[in-house]
Parts: sequence; structure tokens; C-alpha cells
Amino acid sequence: MDEQLQESSMEKRQVTTVDGQSACSGHLYIVPTPIGNLGDISQRALAILASADWVAAEDTRHSQRLFQHFGLQVKTLSLHDHNEEKRVKLLTEKLTQGQSVALVSDAGTPLISDPGYILVRTCRSLSIPVIALPGPCAAITALSASGLPTDKFAFLGFLPVKKVALENAIQGLAESNFTNVVYEAPRRIKQTIKAMCDILPPAQTIVLAKEISKTFETYVQGSANQVLDWLELDANHERGEFVIMISPALAHDEEMPTEAVSLLKLLLPTMPPKKAAGIVAEHYGVKKNKVYAISLTLS
Repeated sequence: MDEQLQESSMEKRQVTTVDGQSACSGHLYIVPTPIGNLGDISQRALAILASADWVAAEDTRHSQRLFQHFGLQVKTLSLHDHNEEKRVKLLTEKLTQGQSVALVSDAGTPLISDPGYILVRTCRSLSIPVIALPGPCAAITALSASGLPTDKFAFLGFLPVKKVALENAIQGLAESNFTNVVYEAPRRIKQTIKAMCDILPPAQTIVLAKEISKTFETYVQGSANQVLDWLELDANHERGEFVIMISPALAHDEEMPTEAVSLLKLLLPTMPPKKAAGIVAEHYGVKKNKVYAISLTLS
């Protein structure tokens, strides 16, 4: 069924956006869908899905549940990692013929660790208009609530599966001067955090976000070892979808003494970060801005 075109016998429900626009002929729309809470879908997303001639979905069966919830009657076809190149030809033909297409993934914003890149690249090369709607994205949502620096960050998708490649990737995270964001699957979360325990320095902070926007949404902050301890407290902690965020590392020539970090942790609950950073910097003869940067990851 996943590979077959699906069409309801009922007429498509006509829904327009707030500004009166619906899907335009010959346009490809990138439509984010909820990552958990169904209330996060936008009125514009619903309108585009309802008015598009076709919806290309990562898993049509999964997406049909979403469409049924909102009473949408749409024509769907699958587009996933294993058939994208084949589907691109079919979809671009429909688009050049004047039909509109909405692209959705199983959850969140399409193309962010999901299929769609080949389709969008091909549409661009053929001068087919591509319109991206703003909406849910686990990486950005988690980062905004992490308490880690957000002025510079990198999204790395999923880390490698093989041991050596994973360790090399984590070594890069240990040396990075900006916040890094990665996704991880429940079956691999403990393996990845254990590898981080072996490579990341204790002063480097991890924030683990779990089940964002869902009933059991959780954020856990600490060193890699502290995060691992939390995971091992309860088997249920390993369930769900995960976002891992790793704080920027200190420069090698300005590594913060362990004692300085310990003092900073004692002071932070009792005074503002800047004041605590000043006391620690003066006491240990280190740069205040470096201490303050660590305080932001600990606050």
C-alpha cells in the first residue's frame, strides 16, 4: 500500500490559509508536521495539505493518521530514502504539468535528517517554485530550551553507527568551539552516551532532550557520565526520540581547572553567573569570559 497512489472517493476539502491563499499550481511546498503535540500544526500547513493536488509522504500510512485526525482528504504517494530518485521524475512531471505537491515527513520539518533533498534540488534546477513553510523541528526546539550557547551551532543529524567512526565524530565534538546538535534513536542512545563518557572532558556539558512536545518531555543536563547515570536509572528513560546537545569546548591552552569548575558550581545557585565567574576567575587566575561561558552551560 505504501508504494501505491491513494485517493479518497470523497471530494477534497477546500481550506484556505489565513491570508486567503491555497496551494498554487506548479509549486512544491515543504510542509512541517507535528513532532508530538498535534496542536503544533499551523493553519497554513493544514490549508496547503488540503488544497495541494498531491501529498508526497515519507510513510503514507503514518501520514494518513494525521490527515484523518484533521479531516483532510488528500491524494498521497510515498517518497522515502529507497524510492526518492524514482519518485522525483514522477513528481516533477506533475509539477511541470501545473499540479501542486506538498512534501511531508513522518514528523517535523522535511529534509532535516529526512528524505526530500533530491526532489528539492531537482525542482530548483528546473525552475519549479519551492515554498517552505515554517514549523516544528526537533533540533531547533530542543536547542532553544537547552540553555547552551545558541549564537553559533551545528546540526549534525545522526552520528555514525560504527564504533571507530562514532568515536572520531565525538572527538570532533570535544574540540568544537560551538554548540553541536545531533539526533539519536532509542536503541542506540546508551551506546552513544557511553562513547561520549570516554571522550568528552567532564567540564563539557550535555543536554539530552527526550519526547519533545509529548507527555513525557524531559531535559537532562550534566556531564556525559551524569546523563548516562540518568539513563540507567530506569529502562523507560531509554524510550522515545532523543536530541543530544553538546556544549562548546574550552580551548586546549585555557582548560579550566577541575577545582575552578567545582567552585563555580557551588557559587551559581547563590549569585548571578557574572559575579560567580568573576570570583572564580580571580581566585584561579583564569579568564573571566571563559569561566562565564562555562557558567552559562551550568546555570
